[in-house]
Amino acid sequence: MVEVDLYVAMAVGAIVLLLYHYGTKKYEYFLTKPIPALKPTFLLGNTGPMMFRRRDVCSHVKILYNSFEGFKMGGFYDFMKPIFMLREPEVIKQITVKDFDYFMDHTPTMTNSNPEDEVGGDSLFGNSLFALRGQKWRDMRATLSPAFTGSKMRHMFELVADCAQSMAEFFKAEAAAGKTLEYEMKDTFSRFGNDVIATVAFGIKVDSLRDRENEFFTKGKAMLNFQSIKVLFKFLFLRAFPTVSRKLGVDFVDSTLTEYFKGMIVDNMKQREAHGIMRNDMIQMMMEVRKGSLRHQKDEKETKDAGFATVEESKVGKSTINRVWTENELIAQCFLFFLAGFDTVSTCMTFLTYELMLNPDVQQRLYDEVMETDESLSGKPLTYEVLQRMEYMDMVVSEALRKWPPAVVSDRFCVKNYMYDDGKGTRFVIEKGTTMWIPTIAIHTDPKYYENPEKFDPERFNEQNRSKIDTGAYLPFGVGPRNCIGSRLALMEVKVIIYNLLKEFSLEASEKTQIPLKMSKNMFALQAENGVWLELKPRKH
Repeated sequence: MVEVDLYVAMAVGAIVLLLYHYGTKKYEYFLTKPIPALKPTFLLGNTGPMMFRRRDVCSHVKILYNSFEGFKMGGFYDFMKPIFMLREPEVIKQITVKDFDYFMDHTPTMTNSNPEDEVGGDSLFGNSLFALRGQKWRDMRATLSPAFTGSKMRHMFELVADCAQSMAEFFKAEAAAGKTLEYEMKDTFSRFGNDVIATVAFGIKVDSLRDRENEFFTKGKAMLNFQSIKVLFKFLFLRAFPTVSRKLGVDFVDSTLTEYFKGMIVDNMKQREAHGIMRNDMIQMMMEVRKGSLRHQKDEKETKDAGFATVEESKVGKSTINRVWTENELIAQCFLFFLAGFDTVSTCMTFLTYELMLNPDVQQRLYDEVMETDESLSGKPLTYEVLQRMEYMDMVVSEALRKWPPAVVSDRFCVKNYMYDDGKGTRFVIEKGTTMWIPTIAIHTDPKYYENPEKFDPERFNEQNRSKIDTGAYLPFGVGPRNCIGSRLALMEVKVIIYNLLKEFSLEASEKTQIPLKMSKNMFALQAENGVWLELKPRKH
């Protein structure tokens, strides 16, 4: 018995030694690179402060970024994975635009997507545009690109505006009933975003302010509950062991929720085909994709028609492809629109309204522009073109996206060995399978690029100043061919809800408002510790 225990102890000891040896070898990666790198903690790398919730994601990224002051890039470890942090706009452009073919993909995390896998499994997230890789991503980007042009946004505008007007009417009714309009903004705008995505991506009408526990909203909220132990464990497993996760078919989205959303879209498509229903939304576009009839219009011009933050489509998105997509692959794109609309757009609106409350002079000037615009309409409804002509609105939204970018960090994945050369003597190989981090939140708040960066100052984006902004240092929707395909839709949503809210209400601090905000110490999102509470005060017209 003693001998058995001894053998077990020796076996465990050998495994521990092997793990230690494996880990220490991993942590030697940057020793061969002529760039600065942070000393890692065994197994955790440089991720410990976030893992154990001692630091919020924004602070963590900024600390990493500032550790490499004076350098174009630095190295650190996410658990045992080496990560290059890109610090200079010229390097970011080189990696994401000029040498895009070497850095085409996102890091294969949270997905079983495989660049060689033409089917992509059953994963909704794994088949989404964000997670697809290689040629399959190129084909899907080109397929979907015509759905997000300015002309398509004009067709969708009425659907989004209806949701915004419905929200304003709800608040007016609550005020008329004598209620104090004190709300947590993230929850409120998640409900608005949910309703918009329900109508433009899923072809259904829901009202998440009046029917607070509707199935579409509650299932969506459950799907995005990254604070749950189950989802957190899945995420960490996918992040630490992406290859194993892919082989096991692990997906961070719950299978029952996946089936719910799939069923909803399939039923909707069948109803439309059976009854000849046409609607200006994403499902209609997915049906056009399936028929091969969704194409770029020849007279469609790429312009900044939706504002300064709009990203332009690359040659990848404008290429013509002939590929048959499976039903699952098309449904996955609607799911991605849901993720983006539910979380990132609501995050932008949350911090934008907080800044308007903190800066009453900015709020007043924006309100004045809203009223001037409303008067110019002479009782007619707001249109897409009129909304885009609101210059101060665009300045305010652009500044909110600078100070509070919903995507705190973006990434690129090296798909083939790359010789980095800065032209000044620094030259080395970045190996296939390595990840680049673009620390958006840190660059946006670096005084090197933005004077007094903690100040909310829309004048940075006025007509005289916007030309001074380094486009490589303003990245709210990413950069290069892999930028956010839905920037026009997101900006349209934000502007139309702010227009409708400010027209009827002023945004003011309540008893629950936290000034200054303390950020939540979670690993995933830009989120306030106790929420963002504001009071909507009805205006006297």
